[in-house]
Amino acid sequence: MAQRLRVRYAKRGRLRFTSHRDISRAVERAVRRADIPVAFSAGFSPHPRISYAGAAPTGVASEAEYLEIAVTRPCRPQELRAALDASLPPGLDVLDVVEARAGSLADRLEGSLWEVRLPGADPAAAESAVKEFMTAAEVAVERLTKKGMRNFDARGAVASLVSLTADQDDHGEGGPNQSCVILRMVVRHETPAVRPDDVLMGLRLVADFAPPSPPSVTRLAQGPLDASTGEPADPLEADRVGGDQ
Repeated sequence: MAQRLRVRYAKRGRLRFTSHRDISRAVERAVRRADIPVAFSAGFSPHPRISYAGAAPTGVASEAEYLEIAVTRPCRPQELRAALDASLPPGLDVLDVVEARAGSLADRLEGSLWEVRLPGADPAAAESAVKEFMTAAEVAVERLTKKGMRNFDARGAVASLVSLTADQDDHGEGGPNQSCVILRMVVRHETPAVRPDDVLMGLRLVADFAPPSPPSVTRLAQGPLDASTGEPADPLEADRVGGDQ
């Protein structure tokens, strides 16, 4: 292995419904099309040395997905970015590539900034529910996992949660004169992982807040939590220091 490259990519539009396994297959095909000299693992069944960190759930859009590729000869990050982006289907968009310099990428992903759009929801009810959720010491929710139903606290991982309101017409959602509630939340990456739908369940439990239509969820960022802003910083910044990308 001559080099490791860290890639930030977006999952947009209809591609948000693609499973992580299918995204992995699409990336492997794109790597072959782009003629990227990917390294392979040793053993009886070698596979491309591509690893993923903090993948978003199926059905969720994201502007901040990350993977790492090991290559057998040095590559220019921006040339690799262009080649890989051109080889991926529309909706999987490569936003940034840097050379991995030190540390673990996964360890830098301490939290995520999420945006949850709730067309037609009552802004006053949403604001009241957010206040009740954030003042609660604990909000126990239940989720079906591979090991069966599991109970856990949805409140403890939420570093911040605010309710905003936007005109749906400005964003192509809903009919005229209808509001769109926007929840913005910073959620720490803990075990078990707390997802935006767990927070929505928590709002329903503490304040009987139930949106009238399915939510639209987007991860805007993930990375180390900045002590001054409370939001995720760029996890690739440490790799850029001292390097020409």
